[in-house]
Amino acid sequence: MKLLVTGGAGFIGSAVIRAAHARGCETVNLDLLTYAANHANVGDISSSPTYAFEQADIRDRKRLDQIFATHQPDCLMHLAAESHVDRSIDGPADFMETNILGTFHLLEAAREYWEISGRPSGFRFHHVSTDEVYGSLPADPAVKFREETRYDPRSPYSASKASSDHLVRAWGQTYGLPIVLTNCSNNYGPFQFPEKLIPLIVINALAEEALPIYGDGSNIRDWLHVEDHADALLLVLERGELGRTYNIGSESELTNLELVESICSILDRTLPRESSQSYSDLITFVTDRPGHDARYAIDPTRIRTELGWQPSISIEEGLQQTVHWYLENEDWWRPLLSGYGGSRRLGLARGNAT
Repeated sequence: MKLLVTGGAGFIGSAVIRAAHARGCETVNLDLLTYAANHANVGDISSSPTYAFEQADIRDRKRLDQIFATHQPDCLMHLAAESHVDRSIDGPADFMETNILGTFHLLEAAREYWEISGRPSGFRFHHVSTDEVYGSLPADPAVKFREETRYDPRSPYSASKASSDHLVRAWGQTYGLPIVLTNCSNNYGPFQFPEKLIPLIVINALAEEALPIYGDGSNIRDWLHVEDHADALLLVLERGELGRTYNIGSESELTNLELVESICSILDRTLPRESSQSYSDLITFVTDRPGHDARYAIDPTRIRTELGWQPSISIEEGLQQTVHWYLENEDWWRPLLSGYGGSRRLGLARGNAT
C-alpha cells in the first residue's frame, strides 16, 4: 500500500508515517513545513527508498494534482491543519484558509485522481479531526462524546475543523468519494511542538519558569498517546466502514491541574531541583482563555467493538515516557523555541498581548 499523508512532518502525521513504515507501507509526506512542522520528526525514514517528501500547500490545487499524478497513492490520510486553539483566537484567518479551504482543494484533487484512476474500490480518503468539534461536556463521567453527538464548536479552531468534517462527509455523499473520518481526544508524546501544554510544562520547569495553568486548572481532558492514535488511524484506514466516523480516545481523563502535578512529580523524581523544592511550586494560574471548554471525554466503544482497537499505553506510563523523551532530546526542541515566541502568552483575543 502507498499512503499519502498530509501534514506528515507534524506531531501526529509523523507518528503515522513512522508506524506505517514499520508495517512496510510506502509513504508520501505532503507538508508545507510551517512553524510547527519538522522534517526531522520522521527520522531515518527520510532516507528510505519507500518514503517520499513533497513540500506543498494543500491550498495549491495545481501542486496537489501534480503530487497525485506523480505518486499515485492507494489511499490518503489528511492531517494537515492549523491546530493550536490559542493561535486561532488571536488569528483565525489562517485556520479558515488551511483547515476549510485547504480541505476543499484536497477533496477536489483526490476526487479527480480517484475518478481518473477508474474509481478503485480500495481507495480511501481518511480525514483526521478532533473531539473539540463536539463542544463541551458536563462533569458527569457517564456523559461522553459519541459519534452521534451534535456538533457544537466553541473556538475558531474547532469551528474550522467542524467545517472540514462536514465537507468530507458531503463529498462522500454527493460524489461517492470513499471516505472515513476519525475524531480524537488530546494527543501527547514525543515530537510534540513546544507550545502545547505537556512539552511547555516540561520545558518551563527545566528553565525554572512559571508553569501556567488556565483558570483554576479544573478543565478536564482525555489524554491519548500519539503512538496509540497512529495505530488506531491506520486500523480505521484499512478496516473502517466507508462513510463511518470513529471516535478515538483512551478514557484517561485528568484535570489540567492533575496533569501538571503529575509531570512535576515525575520531574521531582527524575531531576530534582537544586533548591529541593517541588516543581509544583512553579505552578501559576493565569487568566482563562475565551470560550475554554470545561471537559472533553471520548467514548471509544465503536472502534473497540467494530475494529478491536485498544490503547496500549497507560497515562502513567505515557507521561513518564514523554517527560523522559523531552529530557533526553533537548537538541530537538531547543531550536524550536524561537519559532513560536517562547513563553509569550497567546489566546487573549486581543492581538499580540503578552
